Amino acid sequence: MGKTSKVIYKPDSQSTEEFTVIVNSDEYKKWKDGDRFTLCTIPLAEVVDSFQVFWSAQGAQGVLGKPSNQQLDTVFETHKDVDVVTKILKEGRQQVTDGVTGSPFTGSNVSRGNNNTQGNNRS
Repeated sequence: MGKTSKVIYKPDSQSTEEFTVIVNSDEYKKWKDGDRFTLCTIPLAEVVDSFQVFWSAQGAQGVLGKPSNQQLDTVFETHKDVDVVTKILKEGRQQVTDGVTGSPFTGSNVSRGNNNTQGNNRS
């Protein structure tokens, strides 16, 4: 998968609750721009990273978790993953991300001791 984005759906403008799907930015743009209407030329499976929906009660600052089927039924009137993901993609807003990068640390626990990641050289 190329560059990834999040598509975020808020049930209403006053809500802090958000539902998120991870997408392939390029394929999502093509899908959103109308390819979904021309005989489904872009399969939804190529647009989304997975059919996993993430949920946060505190918006962007909240921890992402998995919503219950009851939450999905309440907001989307279904908990069928394809239907929920499709609604999020159609009505949500895209937020481009740089993706997840690895940690610059290699295995030493720098939260202990003097945070010296250069070894035991002392001046």
